[in-house]
Amino acid sequence: MKIHLKRLNENYHFETVNERGNVIHLDNKSEPNPQGASPMELLLMGIAGCSGIDIVMILKKQQLELTNLEMDVEGFRVDGAVPNVFTRIHLKITIDGEIPENKAKRAVDLSLEKYCSVAKMLEKTAEITTEVILNGSPVKK
Repeated sequence: MKIHLKRLNENYHFETVNERGNVIHLDNKSEPNPQGASPMELLLMGIAGCSGIDIVMILKKQQLELTNLEMDVEGFRVDGAVPNVFTRIHLKITIDGEIPENKAKRAVDLSLEKYCSVAKMLEKTAEITTEVILNGSPVKK
């Protein structure tokens, strides 16, 4: 797995390209008009995408009809810490479809506890918590 990074301006705006040609822009979020996501935002996007792929795959293997999947991810850091790593990450996962509550919860748990490589890396420094909403109702833990 490889990416290429190129600086695009005199400050912190970068373009990254993977081996398949997909482009992601990065920037320093402290800039007046950032032109891309910050590296720490990309980590949150990474756990959302990784877990989202797992959840869809797990539910598809069970032949369950998923009509919608959305995720809000929030990362928490200690102000002024150097390096300023995430100490807690919370995922609010909204699932819609003809899916039993226990299967939705199990898919989320399997993703974060077993399959999601990003979560497994981040759990070394951050507590990862979840909240699952199924068809508009919270799923009990």
